[in-house]
Amino acid sequence: MQRTVLVIVFTLFVTITINAQYIPDVLSGYEQKTIQMKPDYEGEVFCTLVRKPLLEHVDKAVLYVHGYNDYFFQSELGDSIQCYGYNFYALDLRKYGRSIRTHQQPTFCKSLDEYFADIDSALAIIREEGNNHIVLMAHSTGGLITPLYLDSRKDSKVESLILNSPFLDMNMSWFMEKVAIPVVSFLAKIFPDWIVEKVGLSSYAESLLAEHKGEWTFNTSWKRPQGYPKKAAWLRAIHQGHKQIKKGLSLTCPILVLSSDKSFAESKKWHEEYRSADIVLDVNDIQTLGLKLGENVVRDTIPNGMHDLILSAGPYRKIVYSKYNNWLKD
Repeated sequence: MQRTVLVIVFTLFVTITINAQYIPDVLSGYEQKTIQMKPDYEGEVFCTLVRKPLLEHVDKAVLYVHGYNDYFFQSELGDSIQCYGYNFYALDLRKYGRSIRTHQQPTFCKSLDEYFADIDSALAIIREEGNNHIVLMAHSTGGLITPLYLDSRKDSKVESLILNSPFLDMNMSWFMEKVAIPVVSFLAKIFPDWIVEKVGLSSYAESLLAEHKGEWTFNTSWKRPQGYPKKAAWLRAIHQGHKQIKKGLSLTCPILVLSSDKSFAESKKWHEEYRSADIVLDVNDIQTLGLKLGENVVRDTIPNGMHDLILSAGPYRKIVYSKYNNWLKD
């Protein structure tokens, strides 16, 4: 009897979630749906599905997952994807962007698999809305979460995976990666709320923001120029994810791994190279570890690409979109 009641409650929850109404989004021409998830160690949890109004007679869709200290604001991406004949969706994960609540630590998690339920819910809604062919697309930390998700969901029926500068390894010194990070990861089991970094550098944000050196506008409360404080438990979650990648995954779907053609070390001083290189991750790590994801990986580089390739200067992001278009047509 008790089990029957639980099944009914769960079914009602899923039905209410899937049938919740879309409302206009903060991005013009987009709409959003708030999805209430199971509460976690901080209380109520939500994620947010953003979409462009659906195309008629189209049963294909792309679901985009953002990176760390990020949210979906790249409307040009969604516009382009629809021009390729796909419906477009983006997911603001729990504790990011549209999904942040006042009782939560933004961007915080204790394990990357906390996000798997968010992706499950998004995919269920996308299929409920008539899309039978779904491509996952992800950037940076999203590019770490999504292959781990697919590795844990062998029956996800996702057709392919597109990764934009995936966060497959730390971009730090040998000592930090081989000694300091593992030690902090171990201690995180005892001191999960230990703040290991208060804020980061703002150079990357300055290279993007139109009010500084870039050409983009975004909500700096959701995507902070210096980021959010990083806690030991979050670092452990990332470290554990990286260890899984290095052991190798067994994904069978086609995977496209894209990165810039070069990296450049970030510092407090401004350098023009910030606008034509990845200053967050090591592109050699991306290209090398990309092969660890599965048996059908295609790797490519974008000349003068920035960390988020679709925020690169106009001529170079056109190359990114051309590669996306060719991939989705195949």
